[in-house]
Amino acid sequence: MADESQKEEILINVTSSEVRAALLENGVLQEVYVERAARRGLISNIYKGRVMRVLPGMQAAFIDIGLERTAFLHASDIAKVRLAEDSEQAPNIRELVREGDEIMVQVVKDPLGNKGARLTTYITLPSRHLVLLPRSNTVGVSARIEDEQERDRLRVMVEELLAEQDLDCGAIVRTVAEGADKDALAADLRYSLKLWAVVKEQCSKCSVKSLIHEDLSLPLRVLRDMVTADVERILVDSGDDFAAMQEFAATFLPDSGPTIECYERRRPIFDLHGIEDEIRRSLERNIPLKSGGYLIFDQTEAMTTVDVNTGGYVGHRNLEETIYRTNLEAAVAIARQLRLRNLGGIIIIDFIDMEEADHRDNVLHVLEQSLARDHARHQITPVSPLGLVEMTRKRTRESLQHVLCEDCPACTGRGFVMTAETVCFEIFREIIRQSRQFEFDEVMVLANQDVIELLLDEQAGSLAELEEQTGKSIRLQTESLYLQDQFDVVLM
Repeated sequence: MADESQKEEILINVTSSEVRAALLENGVLQEVYVERAARRGLISNIYKGRVMRVLPGMQAAFIDIGLERTAFLHASDIAKVRLAEDSEQAPNIRELVREGDEIMVQVVKDPLGNKGARLTTYITLPSRHLVLLPRSNTVGVSARIEDEQERDRLRVMVEELLAEQDLDCGAIVRTVAEGADKDALAADLRYSLKLWAVVKEQCSKCSVKSLIHEDLSLPLRVLRDMVTADVERILVDSGDDFAAMQEFAATFLPDSGPTIECYERRRPIFDLHGIEDEIRRSLERNIPLKSGGYLIFDQTEAMTTVDVNTGGYVGHRNLEETIYRTNLEAAVAIARQLRLRNLGGIIIIDFIDMEEADHRDNVLHVLEQSLARDHARHQITPVSPLGLVEMTRKRTRESLQHVLCEDCPACTGRGFVMTAETVCFEIFREIIRQSRQFEFDEVMVLANQDVIELLLDEQAGSLAELEEQTGKSIRLQTESLYLQDQFDVVLM
């Protein structure tokens, strides 16, 4: 069972190019969300696409929605006609779509690596308490609501609301709806139905390969999806976004309004609790444990492996006790790193071999307990005969490493360096940090050529804004010996 005493805090850092949100539990960073203006995530976006290819052997179709790569639509993700829904056998993909068809689709997975986006025609429209399913008649309740009586109460209320309005659609009750009354659910339903009407109208008017509906911005999604009774404070360092969040909260989350605060101190918001340092550490392959042991994370296309090592930890009793204590500490650290790095898909954990069965059971229990507050759906299997723990974690967006880093050109893809874009934003933050601490007239940035070129080209506008914001002149100089993620900010 999750620790009921956990208190959460959410920090939101907003710039013209990037928005970041950090979730802390008892002052410890647990999750990071990054949204860049030039590369905003596509999940929940609704498009009007065209069927380009139908592959009967794969029971799938490729849909052009206007992106660089065609998106993937499986037959199981296509809303069937009512008669076909009752059939036990899934209809052939050719009976559902044909090449050239125009179709309304929603993104359920962002493009990852060389794979295009994953689509569905089962449109979902989330609000605070409900997710409207306009192309389904299913009524479900989040599995995170464990009380059976509460689950039944919520399900009955939603079914009554749908029946009262004679609606041919379904809904999913979200976790935050626990304890909500019928009026709150009815308000959410009205909002979602209005939105669905707008989406349908927009689809009928727009051209093919067009974006019909885009999900909320990251600060508003944080309010909608992440705010629970455990969240004591939400800090945002942008006045405009603070006003937008207050307005959103007044409409949909009146209880959350008092928790939203505008951060106006000179110290950068992500310097609180050492968040910047924690993000950098989360990109490392090795994670040290307090006991002297360490973890090794290897992220590949197929899976992520985690290796647990004792290191210099010798314990105070016998070897089995040493191994047991190291594995217990590792289980907690692994759970946190999975959330922080946003690792998804298949995950293999190689704990140090334990002889005693109750030790293995306890370590597995601690891992499950530590992941109890994870927002991503996951499943953990018992320890295998080889001493491995296999688990899956739902992957919907790219990992933190994929967002912030790229393949290292110097080591033929065996490692990573931060992208030039990421380094630019690091430089911006460092200039702001220095301008608030010291008096100077001019600043010189020494960096790799690719970074300097990006600052002079795509980031020139942001650089000009920064000069105006700080009142300091910024000079740029290329350093040929610097690697891409190396830079210096020199005060003049």
